[in-house]
Amino acid sequence: MNRVRIPESSASMSVLLFVGIVILLLFAKVILIPLAFALTLSFLLVPAVTRLETWGVQRKFAVAIVALLTCVLLAVGAYVLSRQVLSVAQTLPSYRANIHQKIQSMHSSSEGSLETALAMIEDMSRDLAATREPDARDAVRVQVVGARSDQLQATASVIRSILEPIGQVGIVLIFTIYMLMYREDLRHRLLLLAGMGNINVMTQALEEATSRISRYLVMQFQVNACYGIVVGAGLYLLHVPQATLWGVIAGALRIVPFAGVLIGMTLPLMLSVAISTSWWTPMLVVGLFFVLEMTVGNMIEPWIFSSRTGISSLALLGSAIFWSMLWGLPGLALSTPLTVCVVVLGRYVPQLSFLHTLLGSNAKLSPAARVYERLLAMDQAEAWAVAEKFLDGKPLAELYDSVIVPVLSLAEEDRHKGALSDVRWDFALLCLSELVARLSEYQPEKSMPVPASQALAEKEIAVVCVFTGDKADELATVMLTQLLERAGYQTLMLADDAMSDVILGSLAAEKDTVIFISALPPFAFAQSRKLCQRVREHMAGNRVAVALWNSCEDADDMLTRFGPARPEIVVSTMAQSVRQVEAWQRATRRA
Repeated sequence: MNRVRIPESSASMSVLLFVGIVILLLFAKVILIPLAFALTLSFLLVPAVTRLETWGVQRKFAVAIVALLTCVLLAVGAYVLSRQVLSVAQTLPSYRANIHQKIQSMHSSSEGSLETALAMIEDMSRDLAATREPDARDAVRVQVVGARSDQLQATASVIRSILEPIGQVGIVLIFTIYMLMYREDLRHRLLLLAGMGNINVMTQALEEATSRISRYLVMQFQVNACYGIVVGAGLYLLHVPQATLWGVIAGALRIVPFAGVLIGMTLPLMLSVAISTSWWTPMLVVGLFFVLEMTVGNMIEPWIFSSRTGISSLALLGSAIFWSMLWGLPGLALSTPLTVCVVVLGRYVPQLSFLHTLLGSNAKLSPAARVYERLLAMDQAEAWAVAEKFLDGKPLAELYDSVIVPVLSLAEEDRHKGALSDVRWDFALLCLSELVARLSEYQPEKSMPVPASQALAEKEIAVVCVFTGDKADELATVMLTQLLERAGYQTLMLADDAMSDVILGSLAAEKDTVIFISALPPFAFAQSRKLCQRVREHMAGNRVAVALWNSCEDADDMLTRFGPARPEIVVSTMAQSVRQVEAWQRATRRA
């Protein structure tokens, strides 16, 4: 679907815009971090508020109910978890013997040598320190002052460390409630900032960002919940106390990419070390987290999140590093929702389009580009492998139209621009020619081959394919001839310089003979027009078609440019050419 985009500007403006955004994110993080958390939380709570509104509850009461329930759930969860953690902490001293035994088992025979070396270093340090005994007369009287001031500072520091996160949570809640209450007003303000001329772009961007972030949050919650259930069940089977608690903590901490998994594993691992009499239980705990994270992180999440958020797996890792460098742990927790917004901006704002290319999940080379790249690298085997993988049960004409002809067009353009050497041009042409020859007997799995004798008996039309220009045009004509022969038509391929007056006169005697003029852009129209005029002079009663392969120009406009000697039709694909011959075949039978 074609998307409306904001008008483009220079590359320097794109760089300046990106640098300006990064500077703003870095220096305004005190305000932006709570705002980002509030925006993410509002995306999570909007469906509940909307559901209450559909039930007839006024918005202010719906927001109040949802906010109150959220605060209650968070407070109850924090209280229960804190009580469980304190309970575990109180039981740890009873496992002191196990802990001491494991520490003793870690000692090795090399410990004595290490202790001897450390003792020697300590003796040398004491000898050096004793080289000069301090004189009592050099002593300086020290008077301790400000003890009360230091105590007040320590108390203030403790109070500040407690009140600061509470204040941050309060700011997040205030922002969230405001966004839920006045979400339409915020949307209108963003549209006004974008300008009347960009309302369509901004509306699409907001809708896409909202849907992607909502899908991510829902899927993240489901994945983390399943992860926590599996962790809790696994720890229960390993007889780790409070397995449910560790499962809940592990699932909740997975919202923080990478670091959350390590933190969630550390606590049950330490407890398993304390309670077990051997190292098997801790090793199984590590194995449980390792296998589960490898499965979820490398198989399930890349498939789910890349398809629903539009971000590649590598971009998820890079974005986590980038946002953690900018905002620390809060940036790490918000890395995926923030990166979704960045990808959407890159999709709709040309100045930031490189971000969509770098981070998006659909930034893949087309099969034609991959084949051409392998041919430029002179890797025939890989080029053939890409083409055959694309074919895999499809009609042969689809491979020619979607891969081989576009590769020929790219090579022709580069050759005319002087960007393609003769060696690589000859190599590419030879590889493609051999591939076309190999596919002469190809049959899709779902189709039944038709005997050649039967096919020829049913076709009354003969097709003469004439190519103009160089070997690329000849190869395109070979593909057309191959497809027509597979369809059962009698075909003849000639070069344009072989079309003498005698041959044209003999062909004119067969009124059902079709002339197909084949040319590959660029610089194909002039030769095709000249040849078409010549054919029309001798074969006024025959059907003439011109194939300008992979051309993006309008066919009706092309017909007008041919003038009085224009052909019946101008085509641009192999499949269209075969369909046109079949249509003429049916018309001949009806006549």
